[in-house]
Amino acid sequence: MSYKHPFLPRRQSIAVQVGNITVGGDSPIVVQSMTNTDTADEEATANQIAELAASGSEMVRITVDKTESAAAVPGIKARLKHMGINVPLVGDFHFNGHKLLTAHPGCAEALDKYRINPGNVGRGKRGDEHFATMIDIAVKYNKAVRIGVNWGSMDQELLAKLMDENAKADSPKEPKQIMFETVIRSALESGETAEKLGLPKSKIILSCKMSDVQDLVTVYRAMAERCDYALHLGLTEAGMGSKGIVASTAALAILLHEGIGDTIRISLTPEPGAARTKEVIVAQEILQTMGLRAFVPLVTACPGCGRTSSTYFQELAEQIQTYLREQMPVWATQYQGVETMSVAVMGCVVNGPGESKHANIGISLPGTGETPVAPVYEDGKKTVTLKGDNIAAEFQGLVDQYIERSYEKL
Repeated sequence: MSYKHPFLPRRQSIAVQVGNITVGGDSPIVVQSMTNTDTADEEATANQIAELAASGSEMVRITVDKTESAAAVPGIKARLKHMGINVPLVGDFHFNGHKLLTAHPGCAEALDKYRINPGNVGRGKRGDEHFATMIDIAVKYNKAVRIGVNWGSMDQELLAKLMDENAKADSPKEPKQIMFETVIRSALESGETAEKLGLPKSKIILSCKMSDVQDLVTVYRAMAERCDYALHLGLTEAGMGSKGIVASTAALAILLHEGIGDTIRISLTPEPGAARTKEVIVAQEILQTMGLRAFVPLVTACPGCGRTSSTYFQELAEQIQTYLREQMPVWATQYQGVETMSVAVMGCVVNGPGESKHANIGISLPGTGETPVAPVYEDGKKTVTLKGDNIAAEFQGLVDQYIERSYEKL
C-alpha cells in the first residue's frame, strides 16, 4: 500500500530494505516497537516479539548488550520462524557493538538491521575504528543500519568543537542551537562516513531523537532539508500513560503533517504489568487518525453529556472497538480493505443520526428521556431499529454481516 493521504506532502527519501519491509521512498510509514525482555532469555524475547508483531508492529528492536544476548539472537530468530513470524529484527547496540558483532557472526547474520549510536561507540580514533567495524560487518552481511543520535548521548567531542567555534564567532548563537547542530551534524556526518566505508545510502536510516516536543520538531525539520536519508521518528523517553501518548502525538503529528518521517516508534513507559503492545496501538492510531494509513476499523463515539446519563453507549463503544481490533487479524486474511471501515456508536439524538449516517455502519442509542429504540444506519441509510436487552449483540452481528456483504473476499 502506498502513502495514502492525497493532500499532505511527502518528503522524498531513499528507500531502504529491512528484511521483508521497505522503509522510505513511496512505501507506507512503518510502525516499529522494542522489547523490554532480557534478550538472553530466548523464549521470553521471542514470545514478546510475537505479541508485538501480532498487534501490528512491522519491525521489532531488541537489546544486544552482552555476550549472552548476542548468542541468543539466532535462537530467537529460529523460534520466530517456527511460529511463522517473519518480522524484521533490529539489534540495539551501544558501547560494545563492534565486539559483539565480530564475536558472534550468527547474531550479525540473523539481525535485519543494526542500530548504532555515534555518541556511544567510543572517542576519537578508537571511536572511528569501532564505528567502521560495525559498518564493515553490515556491508558484509548486506544489512541496513540506523544511525541514531540521542539528545542524552550526543558526540561530546563534536559538541565541544562547535561550542568553541561559536564562542569565537562575531554573532554567537544560543547554546541550545549549537546542541541542535551537534545532533544533526553527528547523524549526517556518520551517514556520510558509512557511505565512504561502502554502505550504500539505500541501507542507511537516520534518527535524531529528543525528549522535548519543540526540540524534536526543530531538529527533524532541519534534517529533512539537509538530506534525503530515510528518517526514523520518535520522541525519546516520552513517559508513561497519557503524558507519553500526548507528547508523542503532538511531536509526530506536526512532522508527519509536513511529510517528514518514514518509520515511527512511540517510546512509552509501560505501566506495571501492562502489555508492551500499547506503543504499537498508539503509533497505528496516530497514522490512521491522520489519514496516512489504515490498520483497523475505528469507532467514532460521542463524549457523553447530560443527555446521556446512561453509560450503555460507552460500554458498547468500548466493546465494539475491542471486538474490531481482536477480529482484524482474521478479517485481514479474508476481506480486502476492511481496515478502512468506519463505525459510529452514538449516545443521543443530537448528533447520533448524523454521525451514524456518515459512518459505514453506525448506531444511535437513545439518550435520557428519548424513546428506547436504536436506529442503525448503513452507508447513510437506516436499515433497522434495535430494541430490548440484546442491542449490543445484535449490532455486533450487523457489523459482521456488513463486512461480509461489503468487502471483497481474498
